Amino acid sequence: MPTTNVLLVTIGVADGLSKEGREAIRTLRGGESVDRPATVTFANERQLSDVFNERTYALLRVIRDEDPESIRETARVVGRDVKNVHEELTTLEALGIIRFDDDGRSKRPVFPYDDLIISPFAHDSSDSAPAAP
Repeated sequence: MPTTNVLLVTIGVADGLSKEGREAIRTLRGGESVDRPATVTFANERQLSDVFNERTYALLRVIRDEDPESIRETARVVGRDVKNVHEELTTLEALGIIRFDDDGRSKRPVFPYDDLIISPFAHDSSDSAPAAP
């Protein structure tokens, strides 16, 4: 059974988890699999919703499904301004959610994961009550 490379997005104390996400991308780029999900952690719900919104999901779907050759082509496919798409993709790249592969003079956006899971409660240390049956 093939290994699934997953990006887990959470809310809580980061403790370097964004760094782990970037390291996972480097590992995937080298052709190796990642044993545990790469994780990007946001400090609060507002930060998460600022990054993951309808526009972001559209970009990620296009990158995954259409495999655009450049930022410009990505913008064309989603019907948006190149400058705005560039800004959003640059943010996603800085967070370790996507990477850019140089393709001549173009930067090709790549989503190097098989799946994306957003679990805002995964690292919520304030919720210490035991689960009830």
